[in-house]
Amino acid sequence: MTGDSSTFEWSDLDRRAVDVIRALAMDAVEEAGSGHPGTAMSLAPAAYLLFQRFLRHDPTDPAWPGRDRFVLSCGHSSLTLYIQLYLSGYPLTLEELKALRKWGSLTPGHPEYGHTAGVETTTGPLGQGIANAVGMAMAARRERGLFDPDADPGTSPFDHTIWAICSDGDIEEGISHEASALAGHQKLGNLVVIYDDNHISIEDDTAIALSEDVRARYAAYGWDVHHVDWTEGGDYHENVEALAAALEAARAETSRPSFIALRTIIGWPAPNKQNTGKIHGAALGADEVAATKRVLGLDPDKTFDVPADVLAHARQVVDRGRALHAQWTKSFKAWRQDNPERAAEFDRLAERRLPDGWTKALPEFEAGKELATRAASGQVLNALAPVLPELWGGSADLAESNNTTMKGEPSFIPEEFQTKEFPGHRYGRTLHFGVREHAMGAILNGIALHGGTRPYGGTFLVFSDYMRPAVRLAALMKLPVTYVWTHDSIGLGEDGPTHQPVEHLWALRAIPGLDVVRPADANETAVAWRTILQHTDRPTGLCLTRQKVPTFERGNGLASAEGTAKGGYVLAEAEVDGGRPQVILIATGSEVQLALEAREILEGEGTPTRVVSMPCVEWFEAQDDAYKQQVLPPAVRARVSVEAGAALGWRTYIGDAGESVSLEHFGASADHKTLFQQFGLTAERVVAAARASLIKAHAEGAGRGETTGN
Repeated sequence: MTGDSSTFEWSDLDRRAVDVIRALAMDAVEEAGSGHPGTAMSLAPAAYLLFQRFLRHDPTDPAWPGRDRFVLSCGHSSLTLYIQLYLSGYPLTLEELKALRKWGSLTPGHPEYGHTAGVETTTGPLGQGIANAVGMAMAARRERGLFDPDADPGTSPFDHTIWAICSDGDIEEGISHEASALAGHQKLGNLVVIYDDNHISIEDDTAIALSEDVRARYAAYGWDVHHVDWTEGGDYHENVEALAAALEAARAETSRPSFIALRTIIGWPAPNKQNTGKIHGAALGADEVAATKRVLGLDPDKTFDVPADVLAHARQVVDRGRALHAQWTKSFKAWRQDNPERAAEFDRLAERRLPDGWTKALPEFEAGKELATRAASGQVLNALAPVLPELWGGSADLAESNNTTMKGEPSFIPEEFQTKEFPGHRYGRTLHFGVREHAMGAILNGIALHGGTRPYGGTFLVFSDYMRPAVRLAALMKLPVTYVWTHDSIGLGEDGPTHQPVEHLWALRAIPGLDVVRPADANETAVAWRTILQHTDRPTGLCLTRQKVPTFERGNGLASAEGTAKGGYVLAEAEVDGGRPQVILIATGSEVQLALEAREILEGEGTPTRVVSMPCVEWFEAQDDAYKQQVLPPAVRARVSVEAGAALGWRTYIGDAGESVSLEHFGASADHKTLFQQFGLTAERVVAAARASLIKAHAEGAGRGETTGN
């Protein structure tokens, strides 16, 4: 496309291609027996126009760094994307369209990142894709700031556009408000969202639940808003030229994000089911498919029919993509030649490779000093800031509490919105998500998906519930996102039960692919950060204390914090009776100190006691069986888990003779020392649990009383 809309052409082959798309959408859902044909049918012209004329992509190289990004936020309409990938020449065949929603296919029910070439993010839970797109736009701006900050707008190889298509459902989900408001505030001029305003959801007419002025809402956010109405005048007319003009204007707008409200009729032109909820999420049925094909002038007896001339015409986008790619490569090579140091750094970040010697920057904390693990985490981030420019992040309005602000680093914010407390600029490093935990989670995913940088985001552990859908998707996509979740127990104190997590640790551990790390002291925190950053294939939740905890004196009967990297390790070995443990105390986080105190009491009584620090169950499970048996010998059945939260999953580690010192109810408002005492999270309670477990394990001498002398 040129910038002159008067040159716009929409040929007969383009019109036929759109009709073929509609037919493929119907046929694929009929073959699968389930799916969402309606939106794919009505969005056919828009998606085809975008992929053919506007999206900067190279189907022969889906991972080209200079490409635009496309996000299908309404992932239920996966065929909207799959058919474009097929027609554009990506490695997705017609046979894969026939295998929609079937085992082993490249066309699952919702698009999955890493499974199908050309799919930039996993979508399905509505609203997530919009927030991912916001994150991608933020990452693109940060990347430009790292590598080519002084180039004129539109001249840098790091300039590209993030395109997204969303539905009524996306707009209704609260996360869309959070993310869109932040995008407007950030003035993300590299973001364009097309809103399929078709007025239909599963429950039919959206008037039953939606009456707001969506365009006014986005204008209030500060977006550049366009309206294209294909129902204007009472007749349905797919005015592709008007949409092209809106897309062109949106791409040209670089000072704010753009929102194009496209009024469509879902399922057009199905004669009986268009504009109904019936066509949203179910097959049309053979009769309606045949009738629709007749309206389109297609043979109703043919399925998955793609005329050779239509396919050849659509595949011309490959030539367009290669030409754009070649043009970009020329610009990129010139940039590399002029910026060799930045180019070397770009290569390192692209490979997710850490710089040589980076671990030397990690602090070592003085033994004996009490320090909250959240404070230790903040010191680690400050130390890493100069050596890891890819690491950036912030907090959901809790920066001071989460200790997520790298000292001296500018905020990522348009200059007019910087504050006295947080000076910055549009290429800054410190992120401010506002009180928007859900959007923060999905935006972090978008940043990681874009590539080139490594994001983290902070809030209180209890508010991980607000983030959970995005966290789950990060695990599903294997994204290296770090969540800094502080105030990790009743230890946060006076804020009371609304802010005190109880069930959260095990609820989060239940998410496959998510590492949940709860370090015991400052040095475990440093090793935890090191280990997290060495992992590039999964997200991590770092759960940190508000209250101060002792920094253990290592090497004086206590093992090195290096064991943190293995998830669980013997912190203190049994000493009495030959040093063979009779009972094992397994603890995490701030409760490790209780286990150590209990060990002193038990050892003083003559009970050989081992303390295992278990900062990360997932890392421990990744070790070989020999190591796990070395730490937790099967022969030692007397065990106690100690954690200020629900015991839920500890039975796996303590066995049938084990006991749990835990919290099986909500907390209360008081200082943390009072709460731990009142709720039985004490060394004495751990000792009592150990004695009970020894009895259950039939340990020699356990439970034997003393004679009265009578």
